[in-house]
Order: sequence, then C-alpha cells, then structure tokens
Amino acid sequence: QVQLVESGGGLVQPGGSLRLSCAASGTIFSFHRVGWYRQVPGKQRDMVATITSGGNTAYTDAVKDRFIISRDNAKNTVYLQMNSLKPEDTAVYYCNLYRAFTAQNYWGQGTQVTVSS
Repeated sequence: QVQLVESGGGLVQPGGSLRLSCAASGTIFSFHRVGWYRQVPGKQRDMVATITSGGNTAYTDAVKDRFIISRDNAKNTVYLQMNSLKPEDTAVYYCNLYRAFTAQNYWGQGTQVTVSS
C-alpha cells in the first residue's frame, strides 16, 4: 500500500523560506512522477510543481523562480524548497504520487503552510 507522509509546514513571515518533505513507501518510488499540490478552503486543489522519474520539472506560473522541486530516490523522498514566500502561498500542501501504469493518484495527509506577519 502506497503511503505518503509530508513534513515541514508551518508559519513563516512574508519573504521567508520553508522546505517541505514527503517520504513515500509501498512502491518503487523512482518509477513514478511525484509532485506538490495546494488547496485553500472553498477552492480546488491545484498543481504547484511536479517532477518526473527522469527529473523533468514543471511549475505553476505563480511559483516559478521561487520554488524548487527535487527528489532523492535513494531516500524515497520528494522536496519542495519554497523561497520568497507570499501571503497568497498560504494553503494546505499535499504530496502526490502518480502511478502511470495503473492511472492511480496517491495523496499525503497535507501540511499547512501559513505566510503571515
């Protein structure tokens, strides 16, 4: 059974930085695309950044040049380095793993990120 466990959220001032981590188990992590999504109350969950098994990355325009996604296949972990944080980055951040050969998405429990002075 695939499990994803996020960590690293919290409260940070505008302009600050946070690093989110997501540890995966129950699957061969290196085979799959992984990523981060975020959701605010009353809105849909939106893609923030993804990274493929080959290391190709994609970002939503709102975070380009501020956030960096990376993965460590030896540790079965995906990271999201968030810099120059803005109040509009406040959301619950979810880790995602997409298993293409079964077309299944797996989600972590979410971690709250609050950007406020």
